[in-house]
Amino acid sequence: MSAESTSVLDRVVSAERRELWQRSWKRFTSRPMSVVGLGIIIAIVLLAVFAPVVAPYPEHAGKFTDFSNTLQPPSVDHPLGTDHVGRDVLSRILFGYRLSLMLVAVVLGFGVPVGVLLGLVAGYYGGWTETIIMRATDTALALPPLVMALAITSALEPTLTNAMIAIAALWWTWHARLVQSIVASERSEEYVQAAKLAGASTPHILFREILPNTLSPILVKVTLDAGFVILIGAGLSFIGVGVQPPQPGLGTMVSQGTSYLPDSWWVSVFSGLAIFVLVMGFNMLGDGLRDLFDVEVNR
Repeated sequence: MSAESTSVLDRVVSAERRELWQRSWKRFTSRPMSVVGLGIIIAIVLLAVFAPVVAPYPEHAGKFTDFSNTLQPPSVDHPLGTDHVGRDVLSRILFGYRLSLMLVAVVLGFGVPVGVLLGLVAGYYGGWTETIIMRATDTALALPPLVMALAITSALEPTLTNAMIAIAALWWTWHARLVQSIVASERSEEYVQAAKLAGASTPHILFREILPNTLSPILVKVTLDAGFVILIGAGLSFIGVGVQPPQPGLGTMVSQGTSYLPDSWWVSVFSGLAIFVLVMGFNMLGDGLRDLFDVEVNR
């Protein structure tokens, strides 16, 4: 094939890809809830990244006390009020978003690659390899993530790092099961057989041929999983085995505020709303991506 023909073919492929992305984006934006979810996530990520700049009192995210301003209701100086030691609730929520997003990044950053790799191997090779991997996966799936995380964090020192380890310990299972089911059906497809006949290596077939066809459901599941990870992390912090004071964990803030209900309602209510908005944003985005890619992800 001449260089000119190759150039023309590349332009045609590029044009088709641009058209595909344009159609996909149009389908995505046609669902208002999906766009709202994406906007929420982008806004929260930006607020978390620039929290030291946008927070009214960034020093309140650490070891700080101001007993002259304890449990002040929402006002101009403190839009969401102050907590039991005089710290600005809004500032702590912004820094709390940082910790929640960090938890999501670490847990999914570990769980997704491990689960995807095991799912690829189990689905492609089948036989005893699939049996061993999937029975181990089924055993791990029988353990509720929150209970397992509670057990691990109770045995270890209750810190954010140990909470991440505890939640990540079981999160790979969901992705292993999802990818294995997809690969098991894809391994007999013509494009896989053609790659084998062409002499392609097993890593090439797994990562260059099959894996791209699993990315859509994986992306959808990652987005939906982010909300579950945040809720589990907040639950651990709420009962005192997750983020520890004075770190501004959202679950910890809700727990601390319950001691002052109903009079000083703003500490728990606004912290709980912060969790709700973040989880809802991920769920709406995940639902939009699921409709966009037309995939079904079971949990």
